[in-house]
Amino acid sequence: MTASNFVVPAPRQASLPVTGEAGLFPVRRIWCVGRNYLEHIREMGNDERDPPFFFAKHADMLAPEGAVIPYPQLTKDLHHEVELVVAMKSGGINIPVEKALDHVYGYAVGIDLTRRDLQQASRKKERPWEIGKSFDQSAPCSALQPASKIGHPAKGKIWLSVNGAERQKGDLTELIWSVPEIIWKLSQQVEIGAGDIILTGTPAGVAALVPGDKIACGVDGVGTLNVSIGEPRG
Repeated sequence: MTASNFVVPAPRQASLPVTGEAGLFPVRRIWCVGRNYLEHIREMGNDERDPPFFFAKHADMLAPEGAVIPYPQLTKDLHHEVELVVAMKSGGINIPVEKALDHVYGYAVGIDLTRRDLQQASRKKERPWEIGKSFDQSAPCSALQPASKIGHPAKGKIWLSVNGAERQKGDLTELIWSVPEIIWKLSQQVEIGAGDIILTGTPAGVAALVPGDKIACGVDGVGTLNVSIGEPRG
């Protein structure tokens, strides 16, 4: 289908760069896992016995390495959440745990930016979290590292610092649900497809950001990501 078939301009395809490759990874959907590190569950005051769950961000909410992200509207409590990102090259429904990694293209470092005050207000009113999680440039993400080059990381430090001071620190071994288990569980909810990316949860240490903050984060063996928070839009 050509551009002339649409009655308004077609949106740009969301994508991520791939380390060592000229081609881009097309992003279809963004899925996020809630409450997947025990210490983060405890710091947020939630029941650690509850299983993780999934919520979504829109693909055009990605922000690249080096982005200056305007402080978003409506909030006075913007938080950072560093996460391991899994990029899918194929998918399906009811994917067995033992076959899950066969569908993974690669890995990246991401941040789930969260309007915490709006999220908590929605939770108290038993409303969806979308207003707290889904907003412009709320999903910064690094370049992908193909699994064919780095394998499938299951251990290693995951960290985030703001203005040079470390705030979040954990290890991939602390994931309550492993990457294969996340894929298995998500594929029971939706049909996973090529281009889907999954943010796998954040360790303890989430905290507020203000305009001017410079964020650096990373996952051992995967890469790093650097973004900053700018002034609100007009």
